[in-house]
Amino acid sequence: MTAPPGVPRKPHKPHKPATPAKPAKPAESLTLADQAHGRLKQMVFDFVLMPGDRCSESELAQRLAISRTPLRQALQRLEREGFLQVIPKVGWQVAPLDFDVFDELYDLRILLECHAARQLAAAAERPALPALAAFWQVPVAERLADGAEVGQQDEVFHLQLVRASGNREMARVHREVTDRIRIVRRLDFTKPARVEATYDEHAAILQAIARRRGDEAQRLLRAHVEQSKLEVRHITLDMLYRARRPA
Repeated sequence: MTAPPGVPRKPHKPHKPATPAKPAKPAESLTLADQAHGRLKQMVFDFVLMPGDRCSESELAQRLAISRTPLRQALQRLEREGFLQVIPKVGWQVAPLDFDVFDELYDLRILLECHAARQLAAAAERPALPALAAFWQVPVAERLADGAEVGQQDEVFHLQLVRASGNREMARVHREVTDRIRIVRRLDFTKPARVEATYDEHAAILQAIARRRGDEAQRLLRAHVEQSKLEVRHITLDMLYRARRPA
Protein backbone atom coordinates (compact mmCIF):
# COMPACT_ATOMS: atom_id res chain seq x y z
CA MET A 1 0.00 0.00 0.00
CA THR A 2 1.46 3.39 -1.05
CA ALA A 3 1.99 5.96 1.71
CA PRO A 4 0.04 9.28 1.39
CA PRO A 5 1.96 12.25 -0.02
CA GLY A 6 4.23 13.84 2.54
CA VAL A 7 4.31 10.77 4.77
CA PRO A 8 7.71 9.09 4.68
CA ARG A 9 7.77 5.38 4.04
CA LYS A 10 9.01 3.14 6.80
CA PRO A 11 12.37 1.63 5.95
CA HIS A 12 12.24 -2.03 5.00
CA LYS A 13 13.49 -4.35 7.72
CA PRO A 14 15.21 -7.52 6.56
CA HIS A 15 13.58 -10.73 7.75
CA LYS A 16 15.06 -12.52 10.73
CA PRO A 17 15.63 -16.26 11.10
CA ALA A 18 12.75 -18.13 12.67
CA THR A 19 14.92 -18.87 15.70
CA PRO A 20 18.16 -16.91 16.01
CA ALA A 21 21.11 -19.24 16.14
CA LYS A 22 23.07 -19.22 19.36
CA PRO A 23 26.30 -17.26 18.93
CA ALA A 24 29.31 -19.48 18.46
CA LYS A 25 31.91 -19.54 21.17
CA PRO A 26 34.93 -17.35 20.45
CA ALA A 27 37.85 -19.49 19.34
CA GLU A 28 39.83 -18.58 22.47
CA SER A 29 37.03 -19.83 24.77
CA LEU A 30 36.86 -23.27 23.18
CA THR A 31 38.61 -26.04 25.05
CA LEU A 32 41.17 -28.19 23.26
CA ALA A 33 38.62 -31.01 23.32
CA ASP A 34 36.02 -28.71 21.70
CA GLN A 35 38.47 -27.75 18.97
CA ALA A 36 39.46 -31.36 18.32
CA HIS A 37 35.80 -32.38 18.20
CA GLY A 38 34.99 -29.68 15.65
CA ARG A 39 37.95 -30.50 13.43
CA LEU A 40 37.37 -34.25 13.50
CA LYS A 41 33.66 -33.86 12.84
CA GLN A 42 34.38 -31.64 9.84
CA MET A 43 36.86 -34.22 8.55
CA VAL A 44 34.14 -36.86 8.76
CA PHE A 45 31.62 -34.55 7.05
CA ASP A 46 34.09 -33.72 4.26
CA PHE A 47 35.05 -37.40 3.81
CA VAL A 48 38.66 -36.65 4.69
CA LEU A 49 38.03 -39.46 7.17
CA MET A 50 36.10 -41.93 5.07
CA PRO A 51 33.27 -44.17 6.32
CA GLY A 52 34.90 -47.39 7.53
CA ASP A 53 38.38 -45.86 7.92
CA ARG A 54 40.35 -46.97 10.97
CA CYS A 55 42.75 -44.78 12.87
CA SER A 56 44.67 -44.81 16.14
CA GLU A 57 44.73 -42.14 18.80
CA SER A 58 48.45 -41.59 18.29
CA GLU A 59 47.91 -41.07 14.56
CA LEU A 60 45.09 -38.57 15.15
CA ALA A 61 47.00 -36.78 17.92
CA GLN A 62 49.91 -36.24 15.53
CA ARG A 63 47.61 -35.19 12.71
CA LEU A 64 45.81 -32.60 14.85
CA ALA A 65 48.90 -31.63 16.87
CA ILE A 66 47.04 -32.18 20.12
CA SER A 67 47.68 -34.20 23.28
CA ARG A 68 45.95 -37.51 23.91
CA THR A 69 43.65 -36.43 26.78
CA PRO A 70 41.59 -33.76 24.94
CA LEU A 71 41.69 -35.91 21.80
CA ARG A 72 40.21 -38.87 23.68
CA GLN A 73 37.45 -36.61 25.05
CA ALA A 74 36.63 -35.47 21.49
CA LEU A 75 36.64 -39.06 20.18
CA GLN A 76 34.33 -40.24 22.95
CA ARG A 77 31.95 -37.38 22.19
CA LEU A 78 31.92 -38.30 18.49
CA GLU A 79 31.24 -41.90 19.46
CA ARG A 80 28.20 -40.83 21.50
CA GLU A 81 27.01 -38.81 18.52
CA GLY A 82 27.29 -41.86 16.27
CA PHE A 83 30.09 -40.64 13.99
CA LEU A 84 32.82 -42.96 15.31
CA GLN A 85 33.02 -46.47 16.68
CA VAL A 86 35.64 -47.78 19.11
CA ILE A 87 37.36 -51.08 18.29
CA PRO A 88 38.90 -52.61 21.43
CA LYS A 89 42.70 -53.03 21.23
CA VAL A 90 42.68 -51.61 17.70
CA GLY A 91 41.56 -47.98 17.78
CA TRP A 92 38.74 -46.03 16.22
CA GLN A 93 36.67 -46.45 13.08
CA VAL A 94 34.57 -43.92 11.20
CA ALA A 95 31.02 -45.25 11.32
CA PRO A 96 29.98 -46.73 7.96
CA LEU A 97 27.07 -45.02 6.20
CA ASP A 98 24.04 -47.29 6.37
CA PHE A 99 21.46 -46.03 3.88
CA ASP A 100 18.90 -48.57 5.06
CA VAL A 101 19.05 -46.97 8.50
CA PHE A 102 18.89 -43.46 7.00
CA ASP A 103 15.81 -44.48 4.98
CA GLU A 104 14.13 -45.73 8.14
CA LEU A 105 14.97 -42.52 9.97
CA TYR A 106 13.60 -40.42 7.11
CA ASP A 107 10.41 -42.52 7.15
CA LEU A 108 10.07 -41.87 10.88
CA ARG A 109 10.56 -38.15 10.21
CA ILE A 110 7.70 -38.23 7.75
CA LEU A 111 5.36 -39.88 10.24
CA LEU A 112 6.19 -37.41 13.00
CA GLU A 113 6.08 -34.31 10.83
CA CYS A 114 2.89 -35.24 8.99
CA HIS A 115 1.15 -35.82 12.31
CA ALA A 116 2.38 -32.43 13.50
CA ALA A 117 1.17 -30.72 10.31
CA ARG A 118 -2.29 -32.25 10.71
CA GLN A 119 -2.44 -31.14 14.36
CA LEU A 120 -1.31 -27.61 13.50
CA ALA A 121 -3.81 -27.27 10.66
CA ALA A 122 -6.62 -28.01 13.11
CA ALA A 123 -5.27 -26.12 16.16
CA ALA A 124 -7.16 -23.11 17.47
CA GLU A 125 -3.94 -21.25 18.31
CA ARG A 126 -0.68 -21.52 16.35
CA PRO A 127 1.84 -19.07 17.80
CA ALA A 128 4.82 -20.66 16.01
CA LEU A 129 3.52 -20.01 12.50
CA PRO A 130 4.11 -16.22 12.14
CA ALA A 131 7.85 -16.47 12.83
CA LEU A 132 8.24 -19.38 10.42
CA ALA A 133 6.24 -17.57 7.74
CA ALA A 134 8.30 -14.39 8.24
CA PHE A 135 11.44 -16.33 7.38
CA TRP A 136 10.28 -18.66 4.59
CA GLN A 137 7.52 -16.72 2.83
CA VAL A 138 9.68 -13.88 1.54
CA PRO A 139 10.41 -12.57 -1.96
CA VAL A 140 13.16 -14.36 -3.85
CA ALA A 141 15.44 -11.33 -3.58
CA GLU A 142 15.33 -11.53 0.24
CA ARG A 143 16.21 -15.20 0.52
CA LEU A 144 19.47 -16.36 2.05
CA ALA A 145 21.95 -17.80 -0.42
CA ASP A 146 24.35 -19.46 2.01
CA GLY A 147 23.58 -23.16 1.93
CA ALA A 148 24.97 -23.89 5.40
CA GLU A 149 22.82 -21.20 6.99
CA VAL A 150 19.72 -22.32 5.09
CA GLY A 151 20.46 -25.87 6.22
CA GLN A 152 20.48 -24.76 9.86
CA GLN A 153 17.21 -22.90 9.40
CA ASP A 154 15.72 -25.93 7.66
CA GLU A 155 16.35 -27.92 10.83
CA VAL A 156 14.69 -25.16 12.85
CA PHE A 157 11.65 -25.24 10.56
CA HIS A 158 11.05 -28.97 10.94
CA LEU A 159 11.87 -29.05 14.65
CA GLN A 160 9.47 -26.19 15.36
CA LEU A 161 6.67 -27.80 13.38
CA VAL A 162 6.85 -30.90 15.56
CA ARG A 163 7.38 -28.94 18.78
CA ALA A 164 4.36 -26.74 17.98
CA SER A 165 2.12 -29.81 17.88
CA GLY A 166 2.44 -29.92 21.67
CA ASN A 167 3.61 -33.52 22.03
CA ARG A 168 6.86 -33.37 23.96
CA GLU A 169 7.77 -37.04 23.46
CA MET A 170 7.32 -36.72 19.71
CA ALA A 171 9.49 -33.60 19.77
CA ARG A 172 12.20 -35.46 21.71
CA VAL A 173 12.24 -38.40 19.28
CA HIS A 174 12.26 -36.00 16.33
CA ARG A 175 15.31 -34.19 17.74
CA GLU A 176 17.14 -37.50 18.05
CA VAL A 177 16.28 -38.40 14.44
CA THR A 178 17.48 -34.96 13.32
CA ASP A 179 20.83 -35.47 15.05
CA ARG A 180 21.34 -38.91 13.50
CA ILE A 181 20.68 -37.88 9.89
CA ARG A 182 22.59 -34.59 10.01
CA ILE A 183 25.72 -36.08 8.43
CA VAL A 184 23.86 -36.63 5.14
CA ARG A 185 21.02 -34.14 5.45
CA ARG A 186 23.34 -31.10 5.41
CA LEU A 187 24.44 -32.10 1.90
CA ASP A 188 20.99 -31.19 0.57
CA PHE A 189 22.01 -27.53 0.75
CA THR A 190 25.23 -27.70 -1.23
CA LYS A 191 23.37 -26.95 -4.46
CA PRO A 192 21.64 -23.59 -5.10
CA ALA A 193 18.64 -25.28 -6.74
CA ARG A 194 17.96 -27.24 -3.57
CA VAL A 195 18.14 -24.06 -1.49
CA GLU A 196 15.51 -22.44 -3.72
CA ALA A 197 13.35 -25.56 -3.65
CA THR A 198 13.48 -25.61 0.15
CA TYR A 199 12.18 -22.05 0.34
CA ASP A 200 9.37 -22.77 -2.14
CA GLU A 201 8.33 -26.03 -0.47
CA HIS A 202 8.43 -24.68 3.08
CA ALA A 203 6.34 -21.69 2.02
CA ALA A 204 3.73 -23.96 0.41
CA ILE A 205 3.56 -26.19 3.51
CA LEU A 206 3.06 -23.19 5.79
CA GLN A 207 0.38 -21.79 3.50
CA ALA A 208 -1.54 -25.08 3.57
CA ILE A 209 -1.35 -25.21 7.38
CA ALA A 210 -2.45 -21.56 7.69
CA ARG A 211 -5.48 -22.30 5.50
CA ARG A 212 -6.29 -25.34 7.65
CA ARG A 213 -5.80 -27.75 4.78
CA GLY A 214 -4.34 -30.62 6.78
CA ASP A 215 -4.41 -33.21 3.99
CA GLU A 216 -2.64 -30.86 1.57
CA ALA A 217 -0.03 -29.92 4.19
CA GLN A 218 0.74 -33.59 4.82
CA ARG A 219 1.01 -34.34 1.11
CA LEU A 220 3.39 -31.42 0.54
CA LEU A 221 5.47 -32.29 3.59
CA ARG A 222 5.80 -35.94 2.62
CA ALA A 223 6.89 -35.03 -0.92
CA HIS A 224 9.36 -32.48 0.46
CA VAL A 225 11.09 -34.94 2.80
CA GLU A 226 11.05 -37.78 0.25
CA GLN A 227 12.76 -35.57 -2.33
CA SER A 228 15.34 -34.47 0.20
CA LYS A 229 16.05 -38.12 1.03
CA LEU A 230 16.69 -38.92 -2.64
CA GLU A 231 18.89 -35.86 -3.15
CA VAL A 232 21.15 -36.51 -0.16
CA ARG A 233 21.62 -40.14 -1.19
CA HIS A 234 22.75 -39.10 -4.69
CA ILE A 235 25.01 -36.35 -3.39
CA THR A 236 26.55 -38.57 -0.70
CA LEU A 237 27.30 -41.38 -3.14
CA ASP A 238 28.84 -38.89 -5.58
CA MET A 239 31.03 -37.37 -2.84
CA LEU A 240 32.16 -40.81 -1.72
CA TYR A 241 33.02 -41.73 -5.30
CA ARG A 242 35.03 -38.55 -5.79
CA ALA A 243 36.80 -38.93 -2.46
CA ARG A 244 37.85 -42.51 -3.26
CA ARG A 245 39.23 -41.66 -6.72
CA PRO A 246 43.03 -41.49 -6.84
CA ALA A 247 44.39 -37.96 -7.12
